[in-house]
Amino acid sequence: MDESSAQSNIGGSVQEGDAQAKSPQTPSHGEGDVSGQVQADLVEAADGNNGEDLPMPKRNINDLRFPPPYLSEMRQRLFEVRQQIELKVDEFERYWPFIDNVWVRQHRAGTDRSGRVTTDYYACRLQRPTYTPRKSDARPEGKPLRKKQTREGGTCQMRIKTVRFDGAFSKYTITKVGDHEHTHDLDHMDRIKRNTVVMEIARAEVMKGFMPASVFTIMSEDDGKLAAAGGRYLNRNDVRNASQAWRRHHGDQLAVHPGYKYDHGNGIIREDPSSDPNAPHPPTNGNTTTADTTMLDPALTAPGSTPPPVPILNPAPPLPPNTLYFPPTERDFLQPYLPPQPPPPLTANTPSPLPHITLTYATSLDSFLAIAPGVQTALSSPATKAMTHYLRTRHDAILIGIGTALADDPTLNARLFGAGGFGGVGWDLQPRPVVIDPHARWHLTAQSAILQAVARGEAKAPWIIIAPGFAIEPSRLELLKFYGGRYLGLPDLEKEYRASWEAIFRALAAEGIRSVMVEGGGVVINELLQGEYRDFVSSVVVTVAPVYLGTGGVVVCPTRNVDQGGRAREVVRFREVRWGCVGGDGVMCGMVAGAEEGVGGDAGGGGGEGVEGMGGMGEGVRFMA
Repeated sequence: MDESSAQSNIGGSVQEGDAQAKSPQTPSHGEGDVSGQVQADLVEAADGNNGEDLPMPKRNINDLRFPPPYLSEMRQRLFEVRQQIELKVDEFERYWPFIDNVWVRQHRAGTDRSGRVTTDYYACRLQRPTYTPRKSDARPEGKPLRKKQTREGGTCQMRIKTVRFDGAFSKYTITKVGDHEHTHDLDHMDRIKRNTVVMEIARAEVMKGFMPASVFTIMSEDDGKLAAAGGRYLNRNDVRNASQAWRRHHGDQLAVHPGYKYDHGNGIIREDPSSDPNAPHPPTNGNTTTADTTMLDPALTAPGSTPPPVPILNPAPPLPPNTLYFPPTERDFLQPYLPPQPPPPLTANTPSPLPHITLTYATSLDSFLAIAPGVQTALSSPATKAMTHYLRTRHDAILIGIGTALADDPTLNARLFGAGGFGGVGWDLQPRPVVIDPHARWHLTAQSAILQAVARGEAKAPWIIIAPGFAIEPSRLELLKFYGGRYLGLPDLEKEYRASWEAIFRALAAEGIRSVMVEGGGVVINELLQGEYRDFVSSVVVTVAPVYLGTGGVVVCPTRNVDQGGRAREVVRFREVRWGCVGGDGVMCGMVAGAEEGVGGDAGGGGGEGVEGMGGMGEGVRFMA
């Protein structure tokens, strides 16, 4: 049976508005509908060389059967762009073609002087004016007629920008521009326009010698995956449009897929309806990384040939051996003391509020952070360490003082499973490290733990806050910029380390930081607990290890308050207190009282709610060391 016979039975007209064919390496750049121009170029090429030199698309049916992880969620995020999105370059190139039916590049703002930063601006496809076909839109002689339809437009003003950074690592940052929201949902865009990946798969399968009707049947067998990829409204005409240039010269060579047959009145159907179209299935464990796992897919080979083993696409990358796990069942205890999720939306006309500040640290029973100044001291159990990394994922930034940075050589990242670099996408859930370093004493090198983690894609580069007037060597500035970090000079930061915390927190808020987890060290914690600054602190989460360190260490002990009569008064009393047990450590959560609260009160629990078990005394949380 030839292609024309199949078309006469299956029917349908070619819809120009859905036509689209281009390489996955060809981004949606340029003015207007670039995908349509690419399709036209392919047709032009086919006319000149009988279609022999048309490139075989690099995508195939396995890109649909075994899609990238979190595909549906990532398409929705890249459609809404409610918050800034950071993706590694390979992740951007993997996910963007699934959403390019929404965004059309307006212009390239250019590259900065360093040559590392390139900015592009995109608008929603429906920002274009409505197009109405005209009779004067004649096709060149010899070109097939195309049934053009009215194209919706002028209804959505949402815009975004993408910023590519190339340095020690490469990434894309996607940010919303202005206050406009989409006037439609993603499903509407999928209805009126197909994305590159869906059309690429359709063209690739036809170019292997299969009829468009057969390709449509293969692609539609798992409608859930097709919908997740943006192909919910794919139809046979789309498959024909995607392969039009090639079929013009090869239409007499088309056949149905092995294991399928043409049934008059029903189209292409399976010869054995009880067989599993995707068997054998790949492993479903999200942590599977076996490289030699294969499947036999008859749809990947030309008619009559033997299908070779095909590697499973998009395998989950191996997890770092230090990945931590903190069970969701253990997290409810902490929720009232953490920043709201998601944070309240901001608009261009809304001033940034001060961030939510969570003060968190681990201490011994005698209130010491370390056994001696400058000595790294492990106090947390594995379970509370995992809890700390979960807390990090709930904040936009981690803040420490220079003493902790010099003593610990920290990575300041979140090693929790699901965070970027640890099973997550891009830098999702990774906080921004912020180091208070008035004298610019932290001399980072490429061997520093934090920069090595940045290069591996497991951490964000630090922002280092310094006092004004320090001349930092150009090599240090260049190194930090190469890794994506910054030095921030604040006029209100004194060289004697008398920081204006309000100025610091306002500066971070101006940079889009909505929440900060303050982890230490002793100077920072003691200062923020003083009456002068404690109103900036929203909540505390303190881990108490069952150990005494003895005198001589780094202690949490704010300066004592005295009243007008010279009598000693307590410094701070927490409210809404809860106690729990994680892996044998005590955990205290509380809200910070105002200056007038708790002063001169009794020595009781301050409204605490008693002990709440988190897994039982001594019961650890599952983790990977």
